[in-house]
Amino acid sequence: MHVKAKKIAFGGMLLALTIIFMMLGSIIETGTLFLLAAASFFVGIIWREFGAGSGVAFWGAGVLLGLFIAPNKFYVITYAVMGLYILIVEIVWLKLGRMSDRINRKALFWIVKYVVFNLIFLPAVLLFQEVLFVREISGWMSVIVIAAGQVFLFLYDRAYEYFQGVLWNKMRGRFLN
Repeated sequence: MHVKAKKIAFGGMLLALTIIFMMLGSIIETGTLFLLAAASFFVGIIWREFGAGSGVAFWGAGVLLGLFIAPNKFYVITYAVMGLYILIVEIVWLKLGRMSDRINRKALFWIVKYVVFNLIFLPAVLLFQEVLFVREISGWMSVIVIAAGQVFLFLYDRAYEYFQGVLWNKMRGRFLN
């Protein structure tokens, strides 16, 4: 009983931080993407610590609570997409772990990451330009935005791997023991 209560309290604390980061994104405009990325990293923590069901539930709770509380709903949508990306990447990682050693899993993992990202990113950039950029952008500007998105994915994904592999591994004993 004590262990389950501790897990629920930890999840609640991370959910509160998720909402705080979404709200701070509206206040600290220059750090919005950083704060939303950090909030989405919590989805991965819950997934890895408590399982797939808890990760999906945490992500859903973050989105719903954000829609009720966060002042900027666009930031909630951004968090939802970033968290969804992390959920999909975690699922792919599990599936690839069960595959044959003859396949280059690392290369396949990066290919799948870029495919998943672009299935989300490209329609957003091409179909919702007026929402994202206030007006329709030119063809060359679209190419620049798409290229910048690819760089952003690489940086975001490397930051997530560093956070999970280094920072969270150092901190987890303080929170979950």
